[in-house]
Amino acid sequence: MFPISNWTEMDVWQYIAREGIDLPEVYFAHRRKVFERDGLLMADSRYITRRDDEDVFEATVRFRTVGDMSCTGAFASTAATVEEIIAEVSATRITERGASRADDRAAEAAMEDRKREGYL
Repeated sequence: MFPISNWTEMDVWQYIAREGIDLPEVYFAHRRKVFERDGLLMADSRYITRRDDEDVFEATVRFRTVGDMSCTGAFASTAATVEEIIAEVSATRITERGASRADDRAAEAAMEDRKREGYL
């Protein structure tokens, strides 16, 4: 049914490298305006209401997953090529999900709850 559903983040990046797939720039590290919330770097956006204690600053970050910006965090990174991302992913011990999903900070099944509510 879902032929790549069991692929790891590394599997995906190695496939992208092997096939020479072009990707949008959003997948690579850039200097962006962010703020910290619950240990995650969130993109500063008109779609996210910051709290009074959440100050915006610039940082070089990338997103390990691209999704709804209200629940997807960035992390500090300088990886600007597929090869640099592969090296970065191979060195990390934090999963993509653990590193970037704000929903998972709220509740372990938060994304599944959103799916049931018709979010996806």
